[in-house]
Amino acid sequence: MNLDFPQIVPSIPFILYGIWVTIKFVIVSAILGFFLGTILALFKIGKFKVLRWIADAYTSVFRGTPLILQLMIIYFAVPQLTGYNISAFLAGILAFGLNSGAYISEIIRAGIQAVDKGQVEAAKALGVPYRAMMIDIIMPQAMKNILPALMNEFITLTKESALISTIGTLDIMRRAQIVGADTYLYFEPFLVAGLIYYLMVVGLTLLGKVVERRLKRSD
Repeated sequence: MNLDFPQIVPSIPFILYGIWVTIKFVIVSAILGFFLGTILALFKIGKFKVLRWIADAYTSVFRGTPLILQLMIIYFAVPQLTGYNISAFLAGILAFGLNSGAYISEIIRAGIQAVDKGQVEAAKALGVPYRAMMIDIIMPQAMKNILPALMNEFITLTKESALISTIGTLDIMRRAQIVGADTYLYFEPFLVAGLIYYLMVVGLTLLGKVVERRLKRSD
């Protein structure tokens, strides 16, 4: 086995700096995905057939095509059509945010529909407006039900963020590739990158459990 870990030790800080790039990317993409997913979920349970059709079509397209294809279209094809060059980081955020929104919309829709219908009927009987009912009564209960699924989506987003290395974003994975190309050693930097991703996922899993326990205590 031709392993030489001491040779890549000086490059470890360079790889570690990619954590901040990855975290920033994941947070912004998750916020975009949650915002878009919430809107799509409300469209899906709404009374307007046109909005339901749009939301369903959107979800079908983004869930039915590979994420890396969506990323390549936004980064390479859209500039060809518009003449506007988009940065790799922004292209990644758009691709992951739009894709995540499709999945989150289904999670939120299921969470809303899982709330006891008696809550809705009681709110209507009391004359509570639809918007106030959704914000103050339905959504808080739905969030408690869908938190594990949302956390799982956030973890998936964190792992799949490595795909942005394919368009040159200097995340953890891309930095590991650069170290490998410079040192002609690939197993060692990829092992370091894998360990970083694993620790991030473990941290998110523990955080999700803590939040879930606190929500259960507040019931």
